[in-house]
Order: sequence, then C-alpha cells, then structure tokens
Amino acid sequence: MDSYLIQVNGCGDHAPMLDVHLKANGNGMPVGKVKGRKPRWAVRASEMSKKTFNPVRAIVDSMKVEPNPKKAICSLSLGDPTVFGNLPTNDEVTRAMKEALDSGSYNGYAPSVGYQSCREAVAAYYNCPEAPLKAQDVILTSGCSQAIELALAVLANPGQNILVPRPGFSLYKTLALSMGIEVKLYNLLPEKAWEIDLKHLESLVDEKTACLIVNNPSNPCGSVFSKSHLQKILAVASRQCVPILADEIYGDMVFADCKYEPIATLSTNVPILSCGGLAKRWLVPGWRMGWILIHDRRDIFGNEIRDGLLRLSQRILGPCTIVQGALERILHRTPPEFYHNTLSILKSNADLCYAGLSAIPGLKPVRPAGAMYLMVEIEMEHFPEFENDVEFTERLISEQSVFCLPATCFEYPNFFRVVITVPAEMIIEACSRIQEFCEMHYQGAEGVPDMECDK
Repeated sequence: MDSYLIQVNGCGDHAPMLDVHLKANGNGMPVGKVKGRKPRWAVRASEMSKKTFNPVRAIVDSMKVEPNPKKAICSLSLGDPTVFGNLPTNDEVTRAMKEALDSGSYNGYAPSVGYQSCREAVAAYYNCPEAPLKAQDVILTSGCSQAIELALAVLANPGQNILVPRPGFSLYKTLALSMGIEVKLYNLLPEKAWEIDLKHLESLVDEKTACLIVNNPSNPCGSVFSKSHLQKILAVASRQCVPILADEIYGDMVFADCKYEPIATLSTNVPILSCGGLAKRWLVPGWRMGWILIHDRRDIFGNEIRDGLLRLSQRILGPCTIVQGALERILHRTPPEFYHNTLSILKSNADLCYAGLSAIPGLKPVRPAGAMYLMVEIEMEHFPEFENDVEFTERLISEQSVFCLPATCFEYPNFFRVVITVPAEMIIEACSRIQEFCEMHYQGAEGVPDMECDK
C-alpha cells in the first residue's frame, strides 16, 4: 500500500491535509473497488427540495379557469408595483444606476456582506438615537427575500418552531418548511385593523420557539401597527425571551393619517433582525437589493449571530454590485416628493377600492393604512353556491375576468386580497365588475336573491 500526504490551500489556523491511500496493482496503477453488481442511476431530488412548498403557486396553479374572453383581464393579484407602468421609480434612482454602471468600478466581486461603503450608507440612512446603527450592523442581501431567509437560517434549527402571522406572507412558511422548521400561526384580528391577538401569540411560545416574525406594514393586510401595539408585542417577546425577525420591507409606506414606527426604535432589550430593501418603497423589486439591520443593544445576539450571518452570506456572493454602487445615491438623493407622490397615489387607490367594495352586498373590506394591499371578507353565507374563497375567486375570473388572490394563500380562508398599485381606472372597472358578480350570486337570509341588490 502506497501512502501520500497531500496539502491543499486553506485559510484560517489550519490548512486541510488529505491522507490518501492508494492500492496499486503490479504495474503500480491504483485499482478501484471491485463491485459485485452493475452500477445503476439513482438520482433523486433532495429532501430540502421536497419540503419546499409555495402555497400561493400551489393554489393559483390549481385554479384551472379561463377568464371571460369578452372582458379584458383586470389583474389585482400581483404584488409588483411596476407591472402597469403607472408607478415608475424616480429619475435620480435610474441616474444613480447608470452612473454606477458607466464607472466600470462595480463589475467584480464584492464582499459577501456587501461593500463597506454601502453598508455605511444604509446604516446612516436608518440610524437614529432610539436604534443606533453602524456599518457592522448591516448585511446586504439579494432582496428582502434573502434577508428573511438568512435571518431564519441563523436563528432557527430544524425541529425548532417560529411564530408567523395569519394572515401572512406565504414566503415565511415556504422557507421554514424547507429548512425543517415548524411554523406556528398566530392570529391577526380584522375587527381591530389586523392587530395581533396577543394572548393567542403568547400561548404558542414553547421551549422550541426560535423567533417571532412581525410584518409591519403588512402584506397581505395593508395594516400598520400603532406604537402602543408594537410595545405590547415587544413585552410578549421580552417576557418569553424570543428574538424578533421584523419584516419591514414596506417601512415608511404608510398613508398620511398614520405613522410608521420601526419596531427596533421601541425596544430596549429584545434583539431584532430587521429585514428591508429597495423593492417596494423605491419601486424596483427586480433590482434585488435587500438588507438585514442587526439591533442588539443588550448584546444578546453577541458574536454568535453576527458570525453566523457572515458565514451564511458566504454561501453566495451577495447582491448585485451595480446596485450596490448606486445605493448611497439612491438612499440619500431620492427627493422626498417622490415618496409623497407614490403614497398619494396608493392612498387615493385605497380609498377608491375601499369605497367601491364597501357598497357591495356580501363583502366587507378592511380599510388599509399602508403598504399596497387591502383584504376583503366574503360573507360566505350569502354566496351558498361557492364552497370557499378559492371557488369564489375562480368564478370571479371566469365570469368577470377579475383576478384577486384568495386569502387561503395566506392561511386565512373566506377573504381575498386586492393589490392597489394598479391604475385608478382599473380599480374602478374591477369594483364595478365585482359588484355585478356579487349581485348576480348574492342570496339573502332566506336563501333567495336580495332585491336590495337591484337598487
């Protein structure tokens, strides 16, 4: 038996050594292991891929229904503000990207957590006395989705559980289940503008609870938590010693009569990983620029979580370097009127949609306070021919060519979600068609059509 010691390039304190033993035949050539059977192909999908499940896609793809060919489609389902071109980003944002590209300085690899100057820019933008930030508190990611994925991966192990809002963004469950993490759903209360049912939330905590996800402003609800409600959420997290993953991708996207409070500005002891990005506020979801802000004033995360995030970020090489090159200018030079104009359009659309749907028999919309959505309750007892929200929205497509997401996608049956980023004329048209649809199928308490619908 010949033995060879091979040293390969490494880093850190120890370069790896491979102790390789080769059995040679008489000619000095190594001989492979003799197998007693003929090799066969056995390629199988990984367990992680089998556990990955997107409830939105599963429900939407199963809706085998064609829109009414006589009516143009009104799509109120996709949370992408760029689809119809009525909400362009600001010229300053595109100019920053062009300059970063033309400079030729951002064509190579960046550090996995992002360029230091870019992390400094994000820290400076969000820094405040109540929640101070430095560059080392910022991890740049490929969109807010990756920020959430990294935050979950660093906080939770397979077999542990996380607390997720119901109704809530489906990605939390998709990511968690793929990692072998259990999802426990806590209830939001539509009658209280989608505040958290705090007693229900606290009842779900056990010794295996790794983190609490708080989404504010909310997708799919369009709700915005008050300062006092956020303080009550923090009190639960503090009592139970559960860290918070704050999905704040819609941060600052609130209407004029409401105030957005980043949850970290209210926390004195609960450690928080706040996830955000450019996608929604700057109207560039395809640019895939996100970040994690580490708020840990009591040093509860310590180096453990910071080092973990660094290692996890090294699995890929961070977000697009061109966008990083433009980031400081985007954050600090976008004019305030751009944000105001966007919110003015969203508020106007929200008011249009809420007023239109409120007048329809059998529907109860919940007024939104921010983000890009509103939720609508279907009083199913008045639509007995439909078994659930999925059937209701299927027929709405086939009869009226109006596409809204059934809230079963968000673990909340008998509601549907409306996206309010579409042009105002589409909202008016969609509401008119939804009214026609509901008047056609509505039945009163006696199980017969309600004549009020004809007025």
